[in-house]
Amino acid sequence: MKAKVSILALCACMMLSSCSFLEGLFKKKQVTPAPPAPAATVVIRNHMDKVKSEALKIKNAEIEQVTDANGYDAVKVTFNSGILFATGQSDLSASSQESLRDLADVLKNNTICDVAILGFTDNMPFRGLTEEQSIEKNKELSTDRASAVAAYLQQLGVSIDQIKNIQGMGSDDPVASNDTEEGRRQNRRVEIYLYASEAMINAAEAGTLQ
Repeated sequence: MKAKVSILALCACMMLSSCSFLEGLFKKKQVTPAPPAPAATVVIRNHMDKVKSEALKIKNAEIEQVTDANGYDAVKVTFNSGILFATGQSDLSASSQESLRDLADVLKNNTICDVAILGFTDNMPFRGLTEEQSIEKNKELSTDRASAVAAYLQQLGVSIDQIKNIQGMGSDDPVASNDTEEGRRQNRRVEIYLYASEAMINAAEAGTLQ
């Protein structure tokens, strides 16, 4: 219960931010940041290559290498929500636990990476609710799912200090059309980002990052 309370408190604090995590870290900013030091960029890319290699062992997950707003490589782990949750629910399924144990191992092996967990839904309305109420309900559901993943990772020994962002995006940022069942299935997902922490950047610049 203590772990769940701490996760929910952290999530509530994060939701107060006026900018979403995606807008702040993984989407182009309105003000272009100063380019990172070339040497540090290469060192961090090489390090993230190793992180990606570990992440590829996570069962039932899609693994991609992406770039954050600072120009550094990051690793994105995507779970289809159907793998983790029953329809319309935010309690983790028993079958999801093996995949999340794999993820927890990667996070604990790479504590120099910061972590963000984002939940997403499709845009299907809820029976008996208005369109506006359905949008809010989907946002709540995606937040609860992101929080459930974070809480379980904490139970598996991942430090809450490593998880910098827990956020529900609702039906925002779809990756496919919501006009088809397959598209809606792809949009119902949880994304976990492993990206360069301040400590990693400092180590890369100092030439001490392994």
